[in-house]
Amino acid sequence: MTSNLPSHTQQLTSTLSGAGELALELAEAPTPSPGPDEVLIQVEAAPVNPSDLGVLLGPADPAAARRERARTVIPLPPAALKAAARRVGRTLTVGNEGAGLVVAAGENAKALLGRRVAALAGGMYAQHRLVPAAEALVLPEGTSAAEGAAAFVNPLTVLAMIETMRLEGHAGLVHTAAASNLGQMLVKICAEDRIPLVNIVRRPEQAALLRDLGAQHVCDSSAPGFQDELRTALAATGATLAFDAIGGGRIASQILTAMEAVAVERMSDFSVYGSDTPKRVYVYGVLDTSPTELARTFGMAWDVGGWLMPHILRRVGPARAAEMRQRVLAGLKTTFASRYSREISLAELLQPEVLVASARKGTGDKLLINPTR
Repeated sequence: MTSNLPSHTQQLTSTLSGAGELALELAEAPTPSPGPDEVLIQVEAAPVNPSDLGVLLGPADPAAARRERARTVIPLPPAALKAAARRVGRTLTVGNEGAGLVVAAGENAKALLGRRVAALAGGMYAQHRLVPAAEALVLPEGTSAAEGAAAFVNPLTVLAMIETMRLEGHAGLVHTAAASNLGQMLVKICAEDRIPLVNIVRRPEQAALLRDLGAQHVCDSSAPGFQDELRTALAATGATLAFDAIGGGRIASQILTAMEAVAVERMSDFSVYGSDTPKRVYVYGVLDTSPTELARTFGMAWDVGGWLMPHILRRVGPARAAEMRQRVLAGLKTTFASRYSREISLAELLQPEVLVASARKGTGDKLLINPTR
């Protein structure tokens, strides 16, 4: 244990009470000591991802947040409290991933002492985080904590999408909310690997951003001719697999309808059941919390399901997952670089106006937490 470590450390927690109030606070606890195979990371950077907001806020609306002594409290309406009943009374730590300096190490992990590492460990919105040494990803020399903080969730999700496409025998991809940090990475990876990609965005400026990155097929869902434009892009790429970050609304249905229209045009015969071309949409995000609407205009060879990156990593096995992590390390400053609009402290995240800004999940609005501030 390093002698100059503080006796106590802080961790951001999220607790839902039976009275229907979500409380966010910085909890203080003794600084932990590593076991033989563990390291203690002084966290220097942790991104705010949509998946982190799900743990931080749950069903709470940050617009209703108020400061109450040293914590932030958000009341939940009865319906939202009922939906989150299994969370009542549980204190959750927040922050899927982050990076920082190893300041203490167990007997079998001394080689990591003083190294800057990244970790996908949960509870990374903290000043210090104890993790198994085997799960600490050593960052290349000259890589800052900010550059390595998002080395897992978005990059591995992108690579897992590619793995899924190959495992299931599809020839190309469709991606919604494509102007996000993750979407921009997917554009770069598909260009590197020569994979046909159809990008769906919601505003003209987002389309321009992706075209500047070299994206060939970009469809703006707010444009009057969106459905025709989407069908043309699908005909050009042959994409029959989509990853939907939006979740709610009609976008999954629109994608399947366009895929089916392309498949029917290529049929040599007629069938009342439509084409037999398999078409699939995986929902992996909830940018829109409204119901997913499906208008059955896409034959019978289709499905819509949920998808998570960790499930794919388990499916491909440890060796392939390790290769994927190495590819991320090699491209941290290029293909997999994340960009942030603002750096904040742990305490600043608890400010109601910052919570509201983080929940907007807009393109170019990504926040980075620096617990050393």
